[in-house]
Amino acid sequence: MNPPDRQPPPEAIAWLAQPELAELWTVVRARLERNGLQISGSIGLTGLDAPSREALSLLLGRRIGSPDTAVRLADLDTRLRAGAVGRGLADTVRLLGGPLTDRPAARSAAQARRTDLWASVSASLAASPLADEDWAHQWLADVRRTGTAARLPAEAAKDLLQQAIQLLGLLRAAGDPGPQFRGRGELATLVTGTAHGLDDDTLLSRLVLRGLALALGAPLPGDAAGRRDLWRLAAVAPDEVSSTVLTYGLRPVGDGWRERALRERADHHAETHLTLRDLRSLDLAVPACTRVHICENPQVVEAAAATGCGAGLVCTSGSAATVVLELLDALAAAGCEFAYHGDFDWPGIALANRIVQRYRARPWRMAASDYEHLAAHTRTQGSPPLPLSGTPVDALWDPGLRPAMAALDLALHEESALHLLLADLA
Repeated sequence: MNPPDRQPPPEAIAWLAQPELAELWTVVRARLERNGLQISGSIGLTGLDAPSREALSLLLGRRIGSPDTAVRLADLDTRLRAGAVGRGLADTVRLLGGPLTDRPAARSAAQARRTDLWASVSASLAASPLADEDWAHQWLADVRRTGTAARLPAEAAKDLLQQAIQLLGLLRAAGDPGPQFRGRGELATLVTGTAHGLDDDTLLSRLVLRGLALALGAPLPGDAAGRRDLWRLAAVAPDEVSSTVLTYGLRPVGDGWRERALRERADHHAETHLTLRDLRSLDLAVPACTRVHICENPQVVEAAAATGCGAGLVCTSGSAATVVLELLDALAAAGCEFAYHGDFDWPGIALANRIVQRYRARPWRMAASDYEHLAAHTRTQGSPPLPLSGTPVDALWDPGLRPAMAALDLALHEESALHLLLADLA
C-alpha cells in the first residue's frame, strides 16, 4: 500500500479516470458530499453500457452483468485501499476531481456565521443611540425577514448593517434632528470612507432610507425624487448639482435673477444646463400653451443655437434622467405643450412612448411616413446603413411605424432629420 503522502502510480490514476468510470465518480462524489464525507450506504448506477460494466467489474472484483446496479461505498473503499492506488475512497475522489465539500458541515458553519451576524448586529443596535427606538428594532427585523443582506457573505453583511446603524444613529431620525450635514457625500465619507457610499444604487443607501421612512412615518420612496425628499426630511442635503438637463430658448416670465438669466440667454441664442438645484429655485411660469420642443440628441440643441432658432428646446440626452423629467414636469404644470422627436431605433421608440404617454406630447416628425422619407434621404446621401438592434417596439402614436421600421431594418438617428427639425424650430 502506498504511504498517504506518496502519489499513487500515474497509470493507476489514469485507469481510474477512464471515461467508462466517469459516472461512478460523479455519483460517488455527490453521495460523499451529501453524507458529510462518511463512507456509508450504497449508490445506484443505471444504464451502464458494456464497457462501463467491464471497467466496474474489474474495479470491484465482481461481475457486473446488468445495466443497473448498486455499489456499497464501504466495498469500493476496501478495494481502492487494497489496490494500486492505495488510498481510501474519499482520497481517491479528491485525486480524480479535486476537493470535496462536506455540505452538512458547510451548512452548519454558514448557519453559525448567520447566527453570529445577527447577534453582533443586534448588539450594535443595543449599544447605539437607537436602542430605545421601536422603529429601529422593527427596521432590523424587517431587514432580517426580507433577506436584504442574506446574499452577502456574513462578514460583509455585518459591516454593512453596522454602518447603517451608525448612520441612522447619527441622523437621530426619531425626533432629534441632529447636525445638518452639508451633503449626502459628506455623511457617506464620515461612515464609509468614500463619498459614493450612499449613492442611490448602493445597498447601504436603500437600508438607511428604509430606516428613515420608518422613523419619520414617511412612505418608502419609489423614485429618485422621493429619495431626495426623504434625505431632506432627515436633514441631509442630496446631490443636486452633478446631473443637468440641456435646454435652449426657455423664457419664464418671473422677475427673479434666474428667470431673467434664462431669458437673456435665450435672447443671445445660448444653450443652458440646469441642475436639480436650479429647478428648485426657478419659477418656470410661462405664457399659457407655450410649445416646448423635446429632442433626444444634444446636437439638435447645438444646431438650433448656432442657427438662431427661436423655439424652446429641452434635450433628454438619450435616456431622460431624473433632472430631465423634473424640468418637463414643471413645464407641464405651467401649462406647456410638448412636441417630441427622437431616434428611429427601438430604444428611441421606447423613450418616445414614455414622453408621449407622460406628457401627452405631440409626435414631431415621428410618423411612419417621416421614417420612410428619412430612410430614402439617407440612401441618396450614400450613408452606410445601420441595422436595427434590440426588441421591436410599437409606437403609441402610429401603429404603422413598427412594421415600416422592421421592413427597412434601418436605424436612423436624430441627426439624419436635423435639416427638417431646424426648419420647424425656425
